[in-house]
Amino acid sequence: MAAGHSDHYDVIVVGAGVVGLSCAWRTAERGLRVLVIERARPGAGASNVAAGMLAPVGEATWGEDRLLDLALESHRLWPRFAEELAAAAGGEIGYLDLGALHVALDRDEAAELRRRFELMRSLDLEADWARPRACRELEPGLGSVTAGVHAPHETAVDPRSLIVALAAAFEAAGGRLEVAEVTAAVLDRERFAGVRTQDGREHRARATVLAAGSWSAAEWLPAEARPSIRPVKGQILTLRGPASEPVCERIVVGERVYLVPREDGRLIVGATIEEQGFDTRITAGGVHELLREAYRALPDVAELELVEANAGLRPTTPDNLPLIGAGEVAGLLLATGHYRNGILLAPVTAERIAEMLESGHPEPVAEVAAR
Repeated sequence: MAAGHSDHYDVIVVGAGVVGLSCAWRTAERGLRVLVIERARPGAGASNVAAGMLAPVGEATWGEDRLLDLALESHRLWPRFAEELAAAAGGEIGYLDLGALHVALDRDEAAELRRRFELMRSLDLEADWARPRACRELEPGLGSVTAGVHAPHETAVDPRSLIVALAAAFEAAGGRLEVAEVTAAVLDRERFAGVRTQDGREHRARATVLAAGSWSAAEWLPAEARPSIRPVKGQILTLRGPASEPVCERIVVGERVYLVPREDGRLIVGATIEEQGFDTRITAGGVHELLREAYRALPDVAELELVEANAGLRPTTPDNLPLIGAGEVAGLLLATGHYRNGILLAPVTAERIAEMLESGHPEPVAEVAAR
């Protein structure tokens, strides 16, 4: 298509991370004509470095009841989402029903873990207190553990396999994926009518979905359309050992680290939480912290190969609730701000966005958050 020309769709999705592609796939399944625009490659942002934990019980914290409800709802959707995605994409997505073991490695950590367990119990979450012997029966490779909480229904997915599957399923459903830099919004009488890309082309649609993660408050958006999003940096490591001799069989979570095994022998170790703006440098301190805490929990990690060190930027809102629904400008929907839970919340976000797009009656972000 020549520069300056325009094309027309039912929906444009800006951003091809797990959230953006999930929204696009579920929307295309409903028969709408969907274009996804990604500035780099699918999953190039936070999705590429995520551990893929689907762990609403472990993420429960004080004062975030609405986020927990949303996380539990999405967790219930995940088995069907995974099954339908694998069928649509024609391949596996690395979805594993692992369970999780939260461990305390000294008395202070045990006291804090007990507080968290009491919270889980007060919220009727499925989790059991485990003494040291029970912890070692579940995970023989543990270090000097003093207590644990077993959450048997936590699951995980490989985000990189997930991205590949989502892109394939989206295109199989008739969607179009384009790599381009969005440089401007197209407005029609104050309504969001599409976007303009760096090559001068206009892409118009009845509705546009902003799913650009930490870049969702970009300057190309009108000021009133920019959501309150800030990036929170996370450094993460990939270790590898023999697939036949994993150092753990389930997700292992300490006070300052989590470890997520993959079927092929990889072990994901994450993740730091750093307020560093858009800095994505790998630091010696970050790597040291992760390896130190991983070794405290599972000493056998010392024998594993260090394969990768990466950093990603989590899109975060002031109250940690994701932004799902209509924004401040008509024609623009938001699917961003998922912080640490983008992979977990992808199915529920996609269902709600697709429903709004199909009906043509998007709900405001505040109303969706209050459900």
